[in-house]
Amino acid sequence: MTRKQVLWSAIALIAAGAIVSFVIVRSVVRKPAVQAAVTAEPPTVVVTQVISKDLSQAVRLPGELQAYQDVAIYPKLQSFVEEIKVDRGSTVKRGQLLARLSAPELKAQLSEASAKVRAVQSQKSEAEARIQSNQAQRLEAEAKLASDEGTYRHLKSASATPGVVAGNDVDVAEKTVDADRARVRLWEENEKAARAQLASIGENEKAAAEAAHSIEEMESYLQITAPFDGVITERNVHKGSLVGSAGVASSAPMLRIRQIAELRLIVSVPESEAAGVAEGSEVSFTVPAFPGETFKGVVGRIAHALDVKSRTMPVELDVTNTAGRLAPGMYAEVAWTARRLQPSLFVPPSAVATTTERVFVLRIKNDLVEWVDVKRGVTMGNKIEVFGSLEAGDQIVLRGSDELRDGTHVTVKQAAD
Repeated sequence: MTRKQVLWSAIALIAAGAIVSFVIVRSVVRKPAVQAAVTAEPPTVVVTQVISKDLSQAVRLPGELQAYQDVAIYPKLQSFVEEIKVDRGSTVKRGQLLARLSAPELKAQLSEASAKVRAVQSQKSEAEARIQSNQAQRLEAEAKLASDEGTYRHLKSASATPGVVAGNDVDVAEKTVDADRARVRLWEENEKAARAQLASIGENEKAAAEAAHSIEEMESYLQITAPFDGVITERNVHKGSLVGSAGVASSAPMLRIRQIAELRLIVSVPESEAAGVAEGSEVSFTVPAFPGETFKGVVGRIAHALDVKSRTMPVELDVTNTAGRLAPGMYAEVAWTARRLQPSLFVPPSAVATTTERVFVLRIKNDLVEWVDVKRGVTMGNKIEVFGSLEAGDQIVLRGSDELRDGTHVTVKQAAD
């Protein structure tokens, strides 16, 4: 064997030994790992139950007090303020005179309308008198016609015997009857025309009376009275001011009256709290003007529709304010009791896991993890309300985490009470 052959034989032996050593070492190293994989225990998780209970929790909501009735008083026609009988802060009763206005041109219009009514009434009286005169003349003509017809019939009958009646007497009697009939027709036509004239005058009288009444009604607008019991909160005119469409107070009201013995408390209830709103329920509130003091209101009206921008529902509370301590415009903090129409599901806050894409809890069924998407509600004590495909009594992981993947086999351990 040559030196070259000996060298290659040595290299081959060394390589074979290295390969054998590598296989032996690898088998020794992998054996514990495989055994560990075979004998690994599933992770243990602490679970708790989903509970169901009625939601009743006080939340603080802002509100604003408003007058029960709020009326801006404007004049109905252009006029001058002749007298103003109230001022800002005056307490008034319904029907009480607040101001007296003056409109000289309206008085002239009323005088003209009244004169027109009197003129038409005079025409009516004259027409009625003419009708009565025509009736008398017609009756007289009818009586004469009846008499002359009788004479004519008598002469006509007598003329049948020769020599009893002159021949022209019958002709004269007949012509007299014809003239009487024409006279009766004339008076009938005159009476008919007089009645038509009376009807026309009657229409004119009605129109004139309505015009006068309209002006009288407008004149009543010059007396400004209170529409309800309340307080004058604005006064923007003085004696002599021109008010109305062309007046200095055309944009601002003459007066503003508010009813404050009863107030409205307007509360914007969030969408999440709106389901439990009930008319007639009593609600307490506070105002900064009276720290430490609590007032009461009763839910009177519910909008039954959400504001699309704020996602809140306006609710009105009726507040009795006979003492007048509260005022429109005051802000209030309302102790609103959040309720649900049906019992709610609650879990510990730690059970709710969050990723960039999902909010969920980890439900355990048959020792397998199941991710259940939820939506958070309100927090009540040490529990948080959740909405999702859950039921009361479901087992969920106490400390939710996305590290525990959906479908993982686990060992369950009940949480301590």
